[in-house]
Amino acid sequence: MDFLRFLAEYRTPAGEKIFQFFTYFGQELFIILILCLIYWCLNKKLAYQIGLTFFVSGLFVQILKIVFRVPRPWVIDPQFSPVASAVSAATGYSFPSGHTQTSTALFGTLALYLKKPWQRIVCVFLFVMVGFSRMYLGVHTPKDVFVSMILTLLIAFVISRIRVPLEKHSVSAAFVSCILGICSLFTAGVALLFLNQELIPSDYAADACKAAGAGLGFALAWYLEHTCVNFENKVPLNKQIQKLFLGLTVTAVLEFGLKWFAGDGLLLGGLRYFLIVLWAIALFPFLDKKFSWGFFGFPKSGNRQ
Repeated sequence: MDFLRFLAEYRTPAGEKIFQFFTYFGQELFIILILCLIYWCLNKKLAYQIGLTFFVSGLFVQILKIVFRVPRPWVIDPQFSPVASAVSAATGYSFPSGHTQTSTALFGTLALYLKKPWQRIVCVFLFVMVGFSRMYLGVHTPKDVFVSMILTLLIAFVISRIRVPLEKHSVSAAFVSCILGICSLFTAGVALLFLNQELIPSDYAADACKAAGAGLGFALAWYLEHTCVNFENKVPLNKQIQKLFLGLTVTAVLEFGLKWFAGDGLLLGGLRYFLIVLWAIALFPFLDKKFSWGFFGFPKSGNRQ
């Protein structure tokens, strides 16, 4: 808390806007957009690496949140005031930082994957700035940020080392799916148990169930894509743009349409995230490979260059 009070003394309107901008790089929506772009249009294997890091670290963070149940800084010290514009996105418990986990999963993985030093420096700079922005805005303590960052970097490093051997192994698809599925079910089970024992409120349990739903969706989609779909994203640029637009449109409909129609309850939220991830990773690539969007007026696979 002392460090947050120190930063608060040097806040300025311009500084608040700058660091509010950086914190957007840790928003869940941002990484979903980037992940879809990379997966559908650029580099499927890199997207797998980012996705595994993101979903695995997200499950770890949610477990730590509901196990330790650390309140936000302004709850710990009622005399402390965060930046008002950042409070609405600061949901759930404080430890560890979800925004830091999200940005580190994306940019930390990119830093491990990219080869040029300047590219790695930019990636490290971005996730470090996201972590610092959470402290400057007063919504996380240094412990929240550093634990999340170190944990996610460790997961990113391990996945970067085992991804290639796993993909070469004949049972890797089932193995990865089973492990991730078990971890997801465990996270949801712990959240529901704690909720039943009145240790956590329902909206905090819902956050854990959403992470579990997304993890289960990725686990199933990983298996289906590796064993049944095996799509390729090497198509002309104009077709990539069309594909990206259509895929993101349906993703948005699933996100906002299902939320509006069915609500955002404990299990419905998890189901929505399950369907979104399953669509993005397996169903949409399957349709792209199966029909080549000829049904929608786009050229079929036989006409692709």
